[in-house]
Amino acid sequence: MINKIIKALWAACLAASVFMASGWSFFKMTVRCKEQKKIIKKKWFELSHIKVNHPRHKYEKEYEEGKAWCMQQDMQDCYMESRDGLLLHAFYLPAANAKRFVLLSHGYKGSGFGDFAYTARFLHEKNCNLLFIDQRCCGASKGEYITFGAWEQYDVQEWAYYIARRNKEKLPIYLYGESMGAAAVLMASGHKLPDEVRGLVADCGFRSMKGQVKDMAAEWFHLHWIGLMLFRLDLFCRVLAGFRMKDADTAEAMKKNKRPVLFFHGADDTYVNQKNSRYNYSMCRAPKELVIIPEARHLCSPYDGKELYRAKLLSFFKKYD
Repeated sequence: MINKIIKALWAACLAASVFMASGWSFFKMTVRCKEQKKIIKKKWFELSHIKVNHPRHKYEKEYEEGKAWCMQQDMQDCYMESRDGLLLHAFYLPAANAKRFVLLSHGYKGSGFGDFAYTARFLHEKNCNLLFIDQRCCGASKGEYITFGAWEQYDVQEWAYYIARRNKEKLPIYLYGESMGAAAVLMASGHKLPDEVRGLVADCGFRSMKGQVKDMAAEWFHLHWIGLMLFRLDLFCRVLAGFRMKDADTAEAMKKNKRPVLFFHGADDTYVNQKNSRYNYSMCRAPKELVIIPEARHLCSPYDGKELYRAKLLSFFKKYD
């Protein structure tokens, strides 16, 4: 009898270990970033969905020229401490005769110089002081985990106050995000922000971490039942990364936010489906506009719909400055 019990316990432990091991691998791939960054990036960029949903796929020349312009500018290094004690970094680029500040919030494992490569120069030439924030665990910012907006929303909030404390002329401030950075900006709008924050720009943002993971599993790998995987992922997020998946959700913020929002999304985005922006738009109770750019992939709306995209940005600033 004792031997049977021992064997049963051993089998149960083995099954539990296998069960959790697969969740740990997925957690490391999606949430943990520092030590695995190079390995993961090489592996994931072999997927066709990521290749076609990057500006390099269709607009490599414009993308690289934009990045080069950013790197050639004489920017100031800025630092602050996050709510959970991480040292965060940003680049600040002042403009001549500035009319406004624009905080640039990049996407998942991205960079401000990359995600905003094609738009940054245009904004700067239109008298915008630019703050390129490095999301936690990206660029020169510290951190071990990417939290899909759960902690990034508070980082955006703190960066907004960082700008406000240095904004002696009380210029308008706009929070502008792309992809996960857009989701973080939308989530941040549910919290107290400086009075000078006049509006938000959200380009191809998702509605929630859970929804985004489910969409990618279904659309990329044809996996429609991943409840157990989500359970394991959430468990590791809670225990190791200090957040719950449900904390990375825009719904409550969109109900609370009173600041105007300009939404963009590419019609052909298969990285973050346009239904996410449509959902965020429907939940938003503030003044709002949704612009769908035909044929645009992920992060590509500024390229595919250049004239319309830029005209909408300037109109938005003019209306709410």
